[in-house]
Amino acid sequence: MAYRAQCHPARLSVRMRAQGRREAGGRRRTHSSSRIAATLRRAYGTFQTHRNPGHYSYGGGENLPQWDASIRIQRMEKSSPENEETGAGEAPHPLSPLRARIDELDHQIVAILNQRARVVVEIGKIKQNSNSPIYAPDREKVVLERVRLANRQSGGPLPDSCIEAIYRELMSGSFALEKPLRIAFLGPRGSFSHLASAKKFGASVQHVPVADINGVFNEISHGHADLGLVPIENSTIGGIVETMDAFVEHRSVSIVAEVLISIHHHLLAACEASDVKVIYSKPEVLNQCRHWLADTMPEIPRIAVGSSSKAAEIAQTEAHAAAIGSALAAELYNLKVLFANIEDNPNNVTRFLVVGRHPAGRTGDDKTSLIFTTTHKSGALVDVLDAFRGNGINLTNIATRPSRAGPFEYYFFVDCVGHHTDEALGKALSQAREHCLQMFILGSFPRAIDVL
Repeated sequence: MAYRAQCHPARLSVRMRAQGRREAGGRRRTHSSSRIAATLRRAYGTFQTHRNPGHYSYGGGENLPQWDASIRIQRMEKSSPENEETGAGEAPHPLSPLRARIDELDHQIVAILNQRARVVVEIGKIKQNSNSPIYAPDREKVVLERVRLANRQSGGPLPDSCIEAIYRELMSGSFALEKPLRIAFLGPRGSFSHLASAKKFGASVQHVPVADINGVFNEISHGHADLGLVPIENSTIGGIVETMDAFVEHRSVSIVAEVLISIHHHLLAACEASDVKVIYSKPEVLNQCRHWLADTMPEIPRIAVGSSSKAAEIAQTEAHAAAIGSALAAELYNLKVLFANIEDNPNNVTRFLVVGRHPAGRTGDDKTSLIFTTTHKSGALVDVLDAFRGNGINLTNIATRPSRAGPFEYYFFVDCVGHHTDEALGKALSQAREHCLQMFILGSFPRAIDVL
């Protein structure tokens, strides 16, 4: 006879079957784990259960006569009634028909997804022949709005956020079929920029870390990356000046989309919380968690490093070290999340910009970003702002950065509602230019609604 042991921490059954034959009545006899183990111990030596779940062996005693010398081990699902063999005349488990229906639906879903993929391949050929960009943010917005509407019309029960996440990953696979995309982000791996890139573009594109924000713009300018992702403002600390300065230097790079990411900081370590003797992270992150740290770990010294990812890398190798970083960093650097969501502001959100070389089309729900400097006359800035007010254009953000043209001269960064091809915004921009020394449209792009 050959023995096969099927194992689970909660149940072990050894099914004895004659080679090529079954027992009378065609049914297999299933024996309890305790009964079989006791029998093996008495007759053939010690039957041992190892610390590794699902790993069993026998030792001592005689060899098993006329049996396979090995006992094949197989991990099973958690023991449940539907995993028991149904004997003759027993009713099927009530889950069986439901799971059969799910299997049937899964088969249909996969078939439809591949039908969709074949259409995507044809679209990719047309785009490559016409030298059109693979990523079309205006089309992305339309697709996501349609599937959210379809979900609501179907009555659920899946929330819109779940449907959107599925379709973002589906679109990521579509990009790979049309042309593999390279997305440059502020590294290293595990940074919040990496997290934003993964949430926006999914797992089927190539995420490329670079050393600094200016490097992201360089990758786009030189054609080494198709798109880049950079932070522009945080709800706690305000604008990101490195990104603003990069737009001044790289006029060929355009904004094509925006992403809103909820920022959650976690205390990460390879040791237990009681063993932590030092905490690393970037200065901004330490500042955003300062109240929690003061209340929970007031005696633990904090050391600022270049990025939260660098902190996670240190915590991976240095004994008794912890880092404050993202859940993605914990996964990439094999760290435990000792405490989750330790940020002082639970509504901490960072807005990222997707930058590229091809402008985004109009969707009807857009924003436009621009830079300008004013003429040297009294009321010049007021005149520029009046041009927008007079045409009913809402300015959602205005910031300043020093100009390198001279001391105490400034660039103004403005976000406004609308696409630059809209009639009202086009008229406002034309009137505003009359009061500017310089004006550059950084890009018009679909307005982000949901926080990912």
